[in-house]
Amino acid sequence: MGSNPQTGEMARAVAVENAEGAGPFVFVCDHASNFFPPPYDTSLGITDADKIAHIAWDPGALGVAKGLAKSLDAPLVHTTVSRLIIDCNREENRPDLIPCLSETTQIAGNQNLSADEKTFRIGLAHRPFHDAIDKVISGRLERGLPTAVVSVHSFTPVYKGVSRPWEIGLISDRDRRLADPVLKALKAHGGLTVGDNEPYAPSDGVYYTIRRHGEDRKLPCLMIEIRNDEVRTPEEEARWSGLLAPLLAQAAEAAVAQSVGGAHA
Repeated sequence: MGSNPQTGEMARAVAVENAEGAGPFVFVCDHASNFFPPPYDTSLGITDADKIAHIAWDPGALGVAKGLAKSLDAPLVHTTVSRLIIDCNREENRPDLIPCLSETTQIAGNQNLSADEKTFRIGLAHRPFHDAIDKVISGRLERGLPTAVVSVHSFTPVYKGVSRPWEIGLISDRDRRLADPVLKALKAHGGLTVGDNEPYAPSDGVYYTIRRHGEDRKLPCLMIEIRNDEVRTPEEEARWSGLLAPLLAQAAEAAVAQSVGGAHA
């Protein structure tokens, strides 16, 4: 399985859009796609229904991320293959980097993988994804552009039988420069149940991308989770990107001011 040459569809496992965007953000979307290039379209042992379910990707997340990137003139880096092939939001040594179980679904084709196959999948998407983010951010910093890093995800309304009441959750760790003002603004908007480190928190092991490219670089950063029944159509995706864009812009402006003032050197 791992011997396939990285040509054609297999070579396009990562995409970068608007790489030269000069706005204050870099957006990333780790779980943007539910595409299964050969041989993974048949070798994972999952059903067609599994391939369109949330276990395969974050439905709606890419549409929101694209809307934000367009509104804020930002680069966007996203995956173009399913996270069931490899999860780009996990450390390379994590057991769930290539998941054998997703929620309650067994992924038979991911069990007992050879070292060569694991290495192949890391080279297919994981390292190219993070290399692309590194390249975009490094280029911006060399140009002296203020840079904040935001990842966009979606989550299922019911997980292992438990309902999740939040329409949106903001995930952050030590750096709260974006989380606090956006959280306050969303709560003030009214009509929303907003999660603060819900439905996930960094302690759940879901913060790798933002920690690596945001916190480790001391850049303002945030992970956004939108419940996927809120982003089922392009119109709903546009509504969320339209709501979030000005809130993020205001938070970034304040965060940059803090950084210039030495508050987060």
